[in-house]
Amino acid sequence: MEYKKILVPVDGSELSKEAFNRAVYIAKRDEAKLVLTHIIDTKYDSAIKPYLDIDQIYKSSKESTEKMINNYEQMAKKADFYNLKTLIKVGSPKEIILEKIIPEENIDLVVLGATGISAIERVLVGSVSEGVFRYANCDVLVER
Repeated sequence: MEYKKILVPVDGSELSKEAFNRAVYIAKRDEAKLVLTHIIDTKYDSAIKPYLDIDQIYKSSKESTEKMINNYEQMAKKADFYNLKTLIKVGSPKEIILEKIIPEENIDLVVLGATGISAIERVLVGSVSEGVFRYANCDVLVER
């Protein structure tokens, strides 16, 4: 099977870098478009809003996200890969990936890093990789 559009959500971790490298390899092999995304998570906004300036946090998060995305773009160029689209979104990563990006971008493969969260946290919160793996309507490759 050849893939046409590959999504790689990144968070700057070592596993997401490995997932990105794997996604670039597959995209080059299949001559596919790569959609690189980072979602600024709003999960804890209601808890911290009374104590911190949310607008300042978003501004800072957006700046660091743009820098991180730029680093990934440079990695793609070093690998001689240019068929890349970037998306920065704000919200619940799992929901945005599953309900917005996959259907709107016609993604047929998601490549993402496994997370190191504990079993207890996974029961309470659920990891992005586990949620995407369970509910995506396309192929999913989880980099370990």
